[in-house]
Amino acid sequence: MTAYLCNSLGYSKQAYYKSLRSSNDEEERERYVLSIVEEIRRDLPRLGVLKLWRMLTGNGLMVGRDWLSRLLHRHDLMVKMKKYRVITTDSRAWRHQYPNLVKGTRVERSNQVWVSDITYLSTGKGFVYLSLVTDAYSRRIMGWDVHPTLDSSGPVKALYHALETGEHGSFKDLIHHSDRGGQYCSALYTGILKLHGIRVSVTQDGSPYDNAIAERVNGILKREWLNDIPLKDIHDARKHVKRVIEIYNKKRPHLAVCCQVPEQAYKDKMKKFARVMF
Repeated sequence: MTAYLCNSLGYSKQAYYKSLRSSNDEEERERYVLSIVEEIRRDLPRLGVLKLWRMLTGNGLMVGRDWLSRLLHRHDLMVKMKKYRVITTDSRAWRHQYPNLVKGTRVERSNQVWVSDITYLSTGKGFVYLSLVTDAYSRRIMGWDVHPTLDSSGPVKALYHALETGEHGSFKDLIHHSDRGGQYCSALYTGILKLHGIRVSVTQDGSPYDNAIAERVNGILKREWLNDIPLKDIHDARKHVKRVIEIYNKKRPHLAVCCQVPEQAYKDKMKKFARVMF
């Protein structure tokens, strides 16, 4: 976090305090903090007050959380959330073939549980669909694909991407968890999992809380980036999704992993965040 603020943005806590010593003017302090917020939000446009405050204070810029909230509110910089909902789960193929293996599970390492989900993106030429495979422990997006229909080909590509991205030989005892969608219960998809020794876990009652981590990550990408980008077509969507996932994995602090970025948390062997997640 410190490196992100200091090296990427060119600011330091020494410069901050020097600016305060050079003038007691509160207005100058506000301008300084606003300039840092502006730089951070170039890549993370919907980063909320709490994460911004932690990034600033983690770099030694001692500002109060309430003070920062008031400052952003006064300058109309508070994040405004939008709500969208399109059904992407086709459970007609569901035959109670697979149990829920993650309920009550204590997740304490990377590559213990992967979660998968599908969401939609609106483009100038209609809806396209985004499939994600996410590591439940670190919240790192392991694999993704943008596809034109809701058949299983898109999720399969996302899964292959995840298998290529993951640390080779680290899939022992890995559980893949998803909703009851026919895409994930298909013989092709489950066959790939079994071929790699990955156990299949599926939600039982259709409750969104049963796959909340996957849906949460989908929501972050859309609310904080993709919903505000005018996507021309599927090719444009793929380009922007690739860029956004790179930012999400490597730059966006995540509260669920003690404000580390997912890439950092995925590689962390200290088991800092072990807890029941399902």
